[in-house]
Amino acid sequence: MMAGKVLDEIAAFIKPGITTREVDNFAAERIKSYGGKSAFLGYRNFPCHTCLSVNEAVVHGIASERELKFGDIVSVDVGVTYNGFIGDTARTVVVGGCSVAAQRLLDVTEQSLYLGIAQAKPGNRVLDISIAVQQYVEQNGFSVVREFVGHGVGRTMHEEPQVPNFDEGKKNSPKLKPGMTIAIEPMVNAGRPNVKILKDGWTVVTQDGSLSAHFEHTVLVTDGEPEILTWAKMPSASKLA
Repeated sequence: MMAGKVLDEIAAFIKPGITTREVDNFAAERIKSYGGKSAFLGYRNFPCHTCLSVNEAVVHGIASERELKFGDIVSVDVGVTYNGFIGDTARTVVVGGCSVAAQRLLDVTEQSLYLGIAQAKPGNRVLDISIAVQQYVEQNGFSVVREFVGHGVGRTMHEEPQVPNFDEGKKNSPKLKPGMTIAIEPMVNAGRPNVKILKDGWTVVTQDGSLSAHFEHTVLVTDGEPEILTWAKMPSASKLA
């Protein structure tokens, strides 16, 4: 739950006029206060404690002196290591307010995450998660990023299996078994699904400049219903419906 608490605190901290570096420094302080460590800092030489991706940035955005403006949307990705295990979670946050179109993108992306999570049951396959996410996103007129996917997560940041947000067409998709811990993370573009990596070697943006949203939870496959490990606190029943 630590990663979820930190993400909630970051979301409350974000407002117009602050820089993404200030956000990342705040996140670093909050992670440290709970006795955790950033799972991102230094991972494959990543230079920040969090990934902060603004507007057309999809994932892996690097903190800088960029000031956030009213109407921006920021995808905040938090990974925390605590007692040898990693929690990985993300949310796209509105800076002050946003357009109706942007809010709809956020709503559809978040709902696709929960539809995917609902499929994380023993006996199902990863493909069931992928199809649930893709169908809902595309039915609502948006597109799913192909180049970056969810993944297993535990003592290391990226473990098997990969968890795509689209149907790869593979016949032998991995079966889900109790005890598996996976990060399910739809990355959804308002325009086309194509992306590119900027010259910094990290920041992924939409090729057409359209907005992108990202929501993620770390989920435990149990004998029954999936358990979300990155809630800061249990949500209302309506959130789970």
